Amino acid sequence: MQATSTLDHPEVPPAAKSRSFKRAFADVREAWDHRELWGHLGWQDIKQRYRRSVIGPLWITISMATTALALGLLYSVLFKANVPTFLPYVTVGFIVWQFIVGCVTEGTDVFIVNEGIIKHLPAPITVHVMRMVWRQVLFLLHNLVVYVVVLAIFFTALDHPYQITEDGPVHPGLSWTIVLAIPGFVLLAVNAVWISLLFGVISTRFRDIPPVVNSFINLVFFMTPIVWDAGVLQKVAGDDAKWRVLIAELNPVFHFVEIVRAPMLGHKVDWHHWAVVGGFTVVGWLLALVILRNYRARVSYWV
Repeated sequence: MQATSTLDHPEVPPAAKSRSFKRAFADVREAWDHRELWGHLGWQDIKQRYRRSVIGPLWITISMATTALALGLLYSVLFKANVPTFLPYVTVGFIVWQFIVGCVTEGTDVFIVNEGIIKHLPAPITVHVMRMVWRQVLFLLHNLVVYVVVLAIFFTALDHPYQITEDGPVHPGLSWTIVLAIPGFVLLAVNAVWISLLFGVISTRFRDIPPVVNSFINLVFFMTPIVWDAGVLQKVAGDDAKWRVLIAELNPVFHFVEIVRAPMLGHKVDWHHWAVVGGFTVVGWLLALVILRNYRARVSYWV
């Protein structure tokens, strides 16, 4: 019986399965390696949106300032709050909220709007998510101009212990802890990526998801302490204060807002806010990697 030569049948390594965590990790890693690409595209998105505009991206700042001023003055009257401390509170909360809602709503159709690029340009699908998140980061940087102006105007009301509402909690005031807003925002951006990946892939398959998210996000806004202070619940709820505060604590958006807003206003950031955000970061990225592992290759067909 003639022996089979190894030269006639050379050993060929088996092809890697399309559904593997190795490829899911590779997609994210390659997207980061292409940061010059999505960084340039994100900046071009803003330039294109305000093309031929007289003041350009400053419209972002003007819109934010107008909204924050209107909401701050309105709700300061409703809650009988101190305007010099309540207006900065609403401004910073609204800036962070705009970043969150922008990433969530645009993340639901991030692959749908990039259909042409996905079908004709071989690139990791995470690139499109990075581009969208980077665009929202640029929007936030424009909005921070409003924070700087408000801080300059009301600095004397925030540089010492103060209260936002009567009988509300006393906050320490502005100090070096303002730098904690930087890691808070980094965590916010990291979570924005996995949220956009998760909702983006699901929405590409089920097109009813984007309108559902857009409708639900309005409810989340009023349930989150952005234009109202969580300390109000203890003041107006009486004996029911504990379970009402618990409902606010069960809202994950509240914790994401708080890790950025509290340091910027001189509030004490409780450790449980960081713990909740850290838990969502780990669990969320695990879910996103599972989605990438199973459905990354199908996105180009679904769009």
